[in-house]
Order: sequence, then C-alpha cells, then structure tokens
Amino acid sequence: MNTRIIFLDELNRLRHDVLTMATRVEEDLGKTLTALRNNDVELAKEVVADDAIINAMQLKIEDETAIVIATQQPVARDLREMVTIFKLTSNLERIDDHVVHLAKTVINLSGEPPFRSVEHMEKMSEIGREMIRDSISAYLNQDADGARKTALLDDKIDEEHKALTEEILSLMKEHPEYIQKAARVLKTSGHLERLGDHITNICESIIYMTEGKHEELNK
Repeated sequence: MNTRIIFLDELNRLRHDVLTMATRVEEDLGKTLTALRNNDVELAKEVVADDAIINAMQLKIEDETAIVIATQQPVARDLREMVTIFKLTSNLERIDDHVVHLAKTVINLSGEPPFRSVEHMEKMSEIGREMIRDSISAYLNQDADGARKTALLDDKIDEEHKALTEEILSLMKEHPEYIQKAARVLKTSGHLERLGDHITNICESIIYMTEGKHEELNK
C-alpha cells in the first residue's frame, strides 16, 4: 500500500479518537450540569468515575500518535497536526478534571439550600459545552477562523465568573455562617473559568496547525 495512504488512514483514525474523547468530555460536562440543576448525586458520581476513562483515552491517543510520528515520519503540515493532537488531548484531559471538580461540588453540597450563584455556574457550563463542540469542529474542518470565533466565547465565561465572585463575596459578608460552603462554590467557579482557558488553548493549537503560527487568544 502507498505510504501516503497508510499515513492518511492512521491520521483519520486519530482524528476519530480525538472526536470520541472530546464528545465524552462534553457529555460529562452535560451530565454534571444536569446533576447541578437537579441535585442528582448519583449522576455526579458517575461523572467522577468516568475520569479514569478520559485518562485512558488520552494515553491511548498519545501513544498511537507517537507511533505514527516514529513510523511515518510526517513533515510540515502533517507534523504540526501530530503536535496539535498532543495538545488537544492534554487540554481535554484537563478540562475533564475541572468537570470532575464540579461534580464533586454537587456531591459535597447535596441537600444544602441552593445558592443563587448556581445559575452562573450553569451558564458557564453551557458556554463550555458549546466551546468544546465548536473547537473540535474547527479542528476537524481545519478552520482557523472558527477557532478564533470559538475562543471569543471565553469572555462570556469570564463575565459569569466575575458576577458569581461578586455575589459570593456579598453573601459571605451578609451570612458568615455560609462562608465554608460559599468558598467551595467560589473555588468551583474558578475551575469552570479555567475550563474556558483550556478550550482557548485548543483553539490556539488549531491555528498553529492550519496556519503554522503561534497566536495568543487568551489575553
């Protein structure tokens, strides 16, 4: 079989695996959002257990990518995509870590009176899901402009995080008895804010892959 055809077959398989991993992370975030809204502890525990699956996916994809680099010796644009796959899987794994933290917050705050700030976390999660879908679509379609457009959504996550922070600090002043629980919510909001940063990193990697240049999107 032609060497180029073999490489393209391997590359398409890697792309499919990246899509599968991203879809699983996006689904985990969706499950956690549902658990947050419904105070569903069992669903949150399911997300925590899924973390091991995401970790295994990352290792599998990275191992297979390394084999392709070693055996097919890609150059130029092809090599940039190989490098980008490493960055994609690393950031997806980190995103899932933040999702797991949110799931653990659902578990730890179960049975407690809901804070109004939960609405901000819901919005941050919804935007995060959209960003994951759009960034992977940009990767598969080799769409640098789509990656830039997706990264702009991180500003909305930052706005929700800022609003939540102000609300939580005000709550702490008015109700000192809620400080411990409020601090946990504030920490979780920070994880969701960083989730957006990791998706922005993915978008930067896509630009590098398609255009061969490093562009700072997370300013």
